[in-house]
Amino acid sequence: MSSELTAPIGFEQHDHRACVESALKAAETRCADEGLRLTPVRKKVLELLLVEHRALGAYAILDLLNEAGFGSQPPVAYRALDFLVEHGFVHKIERLNAFVACAHPGANHSPAFMICRLCDAVAEAQSAPSKGALGAAAKAAGFQIEKTVVEAEGVCPACLEKVDV
Repeated sequence: MSSELTAPIGFEQHDHRACVESALKAAETRCADEGLRLTPVRKKVLELLLVEHRALGAYAILDLLNEAGFGSQPPVAYRALDFLVEHGFVHKIERLNAFVACAHPGANHSPAFMICRLCDAVAEAQSAPSKGALGAAAKAAGFQIEKTVVEAEGVCPACLEKVDV
């Protein structure tokens, strides 16, 4: 990962159909290159998360899988999510106990999530845990940071336009 932070991905206007198609194609290519099995159910879970552009709980995903003809057994969704999280295609949002498609798949990064408390939309930015106050505290304690996840709650631009916060 570069030391340069990138702009958050998730709240801006974009060609959503192209975004989903591009992300699915990149996942298929990466899986083929690395010998990973992107099964139909794994691909569908990733597609559902990409289409939603917000965090979904496992049971919401299971309902959508059932509607798409993939069955309604919880292990189906959990196995797919485990694979997608393990390989960096999806992140778990701890505060929501939900999942969101990674905005930077394949990149070794420490995500920072901005979660809208009104609509559960999630934007992802890259963070630099070894920099700033956390990095300084870790260094002072002789601690090596291996992984961080930052989750900030607030209100997204679309919701700010709709309500007086």
